[in-house]
Amino acid sequence: MAGGEAMPLEPFKQSDALTMGVELELQIVNPYDLDLTPGADDLLALLKRAPFPGSVTPEMTQSMIEIATGVHTRHDALLAQLRAIRDTLLEAAERLNVELAGGGTHPFQRWFEQRIFDKPRFQQLSGLYGYLAKQFTVFGQHVHIGCRSADEALFLLHALNRYVPHFIALSASSPFFQGVDTLFDSARLNSVFAFPLSGRAPFVLRWDDFEQGYFRKMESTGVVKSMKDFYWDIRPKPEYGTIELRVCDTPLTVERAAALACYLQALCRHLLEGGEPPPEEDDYLVYTYNRFQACRFGLEGTMVHPRTREPLSIREDILATLRRLEPHAQALDSTAALAELEAVAGAAGNHARQLRAVHARTGSIQAVVRAAVDALRDGVLS
Repeated sequence: MAGGEAMPLEPFKQSDALTMGVELELQIVNPYDLDLTPGADDLLALLKRAPFPGSVTPEMTQSMIEIATGVHTRHDALLAQLRAIRDTLLEAAERLNVELAGGGTHPFQRWFEQRIFDKPRFQQLSGLYGYLAKQFTVFGQHVHIGCRSADEALFLLHALNRYVPHFIALSASSPFFQGVDTLFDSARLNSVFAFPLSGRAPFVLRWDDFEQGYFRKMESTGVVKSMKDFYWDIRPKPEYGTIELRVCDTPLTVERAAALACYLQALCRHLLEGGEPPPEEDDYLVYTYNRFQACRFGLEGTMVHPRTREPLSIREDILATLRRLEPHAQALDSTAALAELEAVAGAAGNHARQLRAVHARTGSIQAVVRAAVDALRDGVLS
């Protein structure tokens, strides 16, 4: 729960349709033993001394930071800003003798050694959630898509429900946790799911109904004070005029992060143009099962289509969807982004698979972290 007095739900700010922005939570790593290190204070202080090509903020613990882009419409501009942010971060990290990495989890950090960042909200959350707050030292990519109205935001939020497994499987980069292979491609989402206000949003398609019928009731219970108290897989962000997809692990490269954002943008264009039947509550009958399959097996998972009830290969469903989205990618100038994801689904595999290959080749959990550090810098996992 948030501290302070209850605040009314903010008015939904109108945005330009299909604009996008990316947030990435990154790991701060000690170069000697490749464990997480509490370097956020020093890194943030150094970055304040010169202009920064995006925004950078603290996160729950001292061993992580979050970066965010501005508002974009095109893949090339989004990727250029992400690369500029990365390069600035890496230069600052080198001066402080720390390293940075993507990945949804750190492979061997011990949660009980983490320090909560000294910010009132984080301290308050730590008091509420206890050890879960430190176990929340996991790292995700959040993608925002601009919406012209609050009702459009709720439509997209629910229309995207069947595609959530795609984003989990494509972004998965957290197979190792607490020093072991979890057998999950995305172990990170298991930590998120432990929070009581996680999972899916309630099925409401009109903002007035959401505000008066749901949010006000939840507020009256004292359980929530603001939208920040919801850890849903997709949530509306009225102060930005966006929906926010939150299921992705932080990829190992900013190139993959940009591609995922453009996939979501193209999907939203497809849905807004009436490419599929409108969402229904019964779509969620298979939602948790499909989500689990994507977390556990990644691209090798099997999902159930919410309308036909047919089993589908997640890999094949992604490839078929990418083909359907080709006209939208051309209109949005994001064909290169979707081509990268086609390569991931078609042959290369996600970052979880590649990290396991590093471990199989080296027998070293530290080598997995080293590969992640190098991948952020080089733009490729080798």
